[in-house]
Amino acid sequence: MNDVLKYYLELVDECERFDKKGKTVPYTSANGHMFSVINKEGQLGMRFSNAVQEKYFEKYKTSNFISHGSIMKGYILITDEMFADKDNLVGLLNESYDYVMSLEPK
Repeated sequence: MNDVLKYYLELVDECERFDKKGKTVPYTSANGHMFSVINKEGQLGMRFSNAVQEKYFEKYKTSNFISHGSIMKGYILITDEMFADKDNLVGLLNESYDYVMSLEPK
C-alpha cells in the first residue's frame, strides 16, 4: 500500500458520514456523486464548487486534478504541502462531502 493510499484511508476513517469505496480505484461518493479519488499516479483529488475550487487554487497554489489523462472538472489536486496538515485535509474532505450533498441526487 503506498503512502498516499494509507494516508487517504486514515483521512476517511476520521470522517463519520461516509466510507471509502472502490477496490482498485479508491474513492468516496455520496448522493450519487464522487467527491474524492486517488488516480493511478497516486495523487489525491477532491471536488468542490467552481467558486471554492478557484479560491483553493489561489490559497493552496494547486491546480486541476488529472485522472486518466483528463482534467476532472470541479476537482483540485491535493499537493504535498496540503498533506502536511491532516486536520485541514479532514476538514476539506468533509467540505467536499457537504458540497456533493447539496447537488441534485443522481
